[in-house]
Amino acid sequence: MTTGAPGRSPAEIRRDIDLKRRELGGSVEALRGRVNEITDWRRQVEEHKEQLIMGAAAVGFFIGARAMLRRRKRRRRG
Repeated sequence: MTTGAPGRSPAEIRRDIDLKRRELGGSVEALRGRVNEITDWRRQVEEHKEQLIMGAAAVGFFIGARAMLRRRKRRRRG
């Protein structure tokens, strides 16, 4: 007599294992597709173009304002 899950035949256990294996394979393929989608930087840029433009403008404004303040400080000292 084989030990295993009570009330389940070896054939049922094999069938369940095969089913889980197929489900896992499908899940892995779906995950692989999602990872490829998320890591595609060209697509991300295309989808978030407005946010990137606003962020670049904000950074540019910040750098410009900081440079202007530094110039003022130098002029006051010198």
